[in-house]
Amino acid sequence: MSIITNAEAFLIDIPVETVRTDSVQAFLKQETLFVKITTADGNTGVGYSYTIGTGGTAVLAMLRDYLVPKLKGMDSARVEKVWHDIYYSTRATETGAITSLAVAAIDTAIWDLKCKREGQSLAVAAGGFKDRVPLYDTEGGWLHLTTEELVAGAVESKKKGWPGVKLKVGKPKAHEDVERLMAVRETVGRDMHIMVDANTSFTVAEAVKRAKAFEPIDLFWLEEPLPADDVTGHARLAQSTSIPIAVGETMYSAMQFQQYLHQNAVGIVQVDVARVGGITPWLKVAHMAESFNVKVCPHFLMEIHVSLAAAIPNGLYVEHIPQLRGVTKSEIKIEKGMALAPTSVGLGIDWDFDAIDNKRVKI
Repeated sequence: MSIITNAEAFLIDIPVETVRTDSVQAFLKQETLFVKITTADGNTGVGYSYTIGTGGTAVLAMLRDYLVPKLKGMDSARVEKVWHDIYYSTRATETGAITSLAVAAIDTAIWDLKCKREGQSLAVAAGGFKDRVPLYDTEGGWLHLTTEELVAGAVESKKKGWPGVKLKVGKPKAHEDVERLMAVRETVGRDMHIMVDANTSFTVAEAVKRAKAFEPIDLFWLEEPLPADDVTGHARLAQSTSIPIAVGETMYSAMQFQQYLHQNAVGIVQVDVARVGGITPWLKVAHMAESFNVKVCPHFLMEIHVSLAAAIPNGLYVEHIPQLRGVTKSEIKIEKGMALAPTSVGLGIDWDFDAIDNKRVKI
């Protein structure tokens, strides 16, 4: 029986593995929300979500006080109905970060159960298009690093066979960004992809100006140049530059992506499974992007996104930011610059539950 008999939610804190800064913030810690669901047949599904340092207790309260109690008696095999009933039960808060992050922890647990029940890996259950996806590195590109450190990080990534690196931009003056980017480009050559990320720090005017300055560097994309609410600003920017515009990290519903795609305001979709509300809406966004002939390069969470990016025809890249090594028994496999989708049943994440239990936040 796939009927849910018990569910619990809890929070752990995972320290960052390295100093991570961008133009607007620092990655303080990974507040990781877990939901564990048990069904009448004895199966257990484990799902998760996250913040980068604030709001985790608010998400936990949403789960414990409102959403998790509704799960008992639901049929976990009816994935779409569970997502719909849980998400729309919130009503007054249904579109926003807190709700989407909470629902994502439930939905990923439901998908873990689905995969286990069907004896499939997530990559196959979600579509099964391929078994590996190219990897790009973000860890060597943080804004506080010197130009020399950026260059050294890019060289190391190239030695590993990774086809791309992402560098943070948003220095006070445009020429500072240009000099840093050009130093990397001149070192690694033209055959390596360089992505840049402004983390929503520009105005439209400044974004147009910097994109023009960046064009000789031959960037693979310009990520989050503007606040995510500014769809028309992104459309204006996209029309003004040959650099593809990437968005998705701070978008919390499938309909937001629909607006971007409809207005030709995005060239790369970076939908995040936790922030959009789980695997169920993630796949809707990915297939919507495919219908617009747009590629998907998910934000963060490489341990789950490798499976999802491999599941779809338009999965282009997975972002390398290791953050779960303190609570897992193994890492994703990498071969010649490619991240291999896990073949084990379920989400494919080898959780270390002893380590997880030791990091529980008492609330």
